[in-house]
Amino acid sequence: MKFNNILVEKENGLAKIIINRPKKLNALNKETIEAISTAIEVLEEDASVKVLVITGSGEKAFVAGADISEFSNYSVDEGGALAKKGQEMLFDYIENLSKPVIAAVNGFALGGGLELAMACHFRIASENAKMGLPEVSLGVIPGYGGTQRLPQLVGKGKAMELIMTAGMISAEEAKVCGLVNHVVPLEALLPLAEKLANKIMRNSSVAMGAAIRAVNANFEDGVNGYEVEIAEFGECFGTDDFTEGTTAFLEKRKANFPGS
Repeated sequence: MKFNNILVEKENGLAKIIINRPKKLNALNKETIEAISTAIEVLEEDASVKVLVITGSGEKAFVAGADISEFSNYSVDEGGALAKKGQEMLFDYIENLSKPVIAAVNGFALGGGLELAMACHFRIASENAKMGLPEVSLGVIPGYGGTQRLPQLVGKGKAMELIMTAGMISAEEAKVCGLVNHVVPLEALLPLAEKLANKIMRNSSVAMGAAIRAVNANFEDGVNGYEVEIAEFGECFGTDDFTEGTTAFLEKRKANFPGS
C-alpha cells in the first residue's frame, strides 16, 4: 500500500501505520484521515495481520492536531458534516475494530491527534510526549470524539479541566490519570509496542474481538454491557479457538489458535 501521507509496514502479524507529514507535525487533514481509514480497512481484511500500531513519523509529534487551514472558513453545516464524517470514517471505526489497535504516542498528541490516540484500544507514550485538547482556544470544541472519550478515560472533572484550560499534560501526568498505560524513553517506544503486540498475538483473535465489543458496549447509550458480555461469552463456546484453547490448556501445551 502506498499513500502520500502515511507509511504502512507489516511484519510477523504486526502492522504499523505511520503518519508521515513531518513538515506539518503530522497534522490530520482530510487526505490523511481517508488514507488511514483505507489502510485500516485493507489491514482488517488481511488475515496475516493480528495487531495494529498507529504512530507518527519523526521524534516531535504523533499528530499535532487537525489541519486548521482546511476548515477555518467552514459554515455551521460544513463544520457538523466534517465532524460526522471524520468520526464515522476513522475514529469510531478504529474504536470498534475487532483487531487490537495500539497508539504509540511519540511527541505532541494535540486536538485531533489526541482524539486519534483515544480511539485506539490503548495508548503508550514516549517521555517527550505532550497531550491536550486545545480546541476552545480556537473558538471550537473537540469534534472527533474528544468530549466523549476523554471523560471515559480520565473522569469527568479531569476532562473538563483539560478541555476548558486548553492546556497540555506530560506523558507522566497522562499515565497518572489513566490516559496512557506506559511511558518509556522515545527509543524504547516502538520496541514496547512490538512486545505488547507479541503478547496479544499469543491469544485468540476471535476472543479479543468479542472482548472489544463487550467493553465498548458499556459506553453505548441504551445498551446493557452485561447482556452483551453474556452473549459474546456464549458465542465463544461455538468457536474453533475455544476448542483449541481449552484443549491446549487441558493437555498442558501452548494453544495454536486457528482464528475462527
